[in-house]
Amino acid sequence: MRDADAIVLLVLDGLPSTSIERHAERVPTLRSLQGGPITSVVPSTTPTALTSITTGVAPSEHGMVGYRFATPHGVLNAIRWKIHGGRAKPPDPTEVQPIAPFGGRAVPVVAYAAFKDTGFSHAYLRGCDYVGVHAVSGIVEGVRAHAREPFVYAYYDGLDLVSHMHGMRDDYMLAELSFCDRLVSDLLDAIPGSTALVVTADHGHVHFDGEITFSEVGSMVATFGGESRFKYLYAKPGAASDLLDACEDAYGDRAWIFTRAQLFDEGWLGPRAPSHEVAQRVGDVIVAAREPVQLVDPTNPGEQKLLSGHGSLTPDEMLVPLLAGRGRA
Repeated sequence: MRDADAIVLLVLDGLPSTSIERHAERVPTLRSLQGGPITSVVPSTTPTALTSITTGVAPSEHGMVGYRFATPHGVLNAIRWKIHGGRAKPPDPTEVQPIAPFGGRAVPVVAYAAFKDTGFSHAYLRGCDYVGVHAVSGIVEGVRAHAREPFVYAYYDGLDLVSHMHGMRDDYMLAELSFCDRLVSDLLDAIPGSTALVVTADHGHVHFDGEITFSEVGSMVATFGGESRFKYLYAKPGAASDLLDACEDAYGDRAWIFTRAQLFDEGWLGPRAPSHEVAQRVGDVIVAAREPVQLVDPTNPGEQKLLSGHGSLTPDEMLVPLLAGRGRA
């Protein structure tokens, strides 16, 4: 693949490498490609991983440290680019994430038109040549139209949505997995043999078999952030040490417990130390699920409707594919 004249990078949101292995009969095209699993970033979630893909740096540098994280404006929902639980104006995306995507090049990006002008897209895709499509078939046609460009970025989120809503043990997920394989096949048919299609993902998924509600420590928490399996707990003034001890006692058998300093000192969010501003976006205490449980934010009831999630450090969440094949047009 190294001698390809051009590359199309397809990101299939929510595709774990373990699903390709477990359901090989559903993904013949993916199984035919060269490559294997690689490791995602921490936390293993869409805003963080997609931004690392487009900027080429770790979360500690680009600052998109999760799905929801603290800012001076309040807790920012990075996907919706809204401040949680209030009407405060969200921060400028370039202030939260200052690194130019794709090195400042106007790379063609093929994705749903509805995503084009969101705050999150401005944070991780600004400056790109956005090719907005209105249906999945448009992804194939958008890539076909730009297949001779040196580099094209394409994104599809169907598998992630289906996994969240139906879980990992449902025929809906299996049907969507098969559909993703057909999408990859259609893209290979749409691009010339001189172009390589590279397929990867931002994170995997874990089916929930239980939950942690934080009822034991809620009195010490000012607010919550993070993911359904990688939760940021922002302590009330003076309560950080007690909160850490209480989390270790209550959840240490089902989760990894970190302090903010430990998370950065041990390099979980990248090898470079964050700025003070980025460090403050992370909770005082971090609870990362080790067992297949959901970490329930009592202030975010919509999260409790999910049947599957991600964000933590287990293989099902962290291992994603990096596969490549030549076009067949």
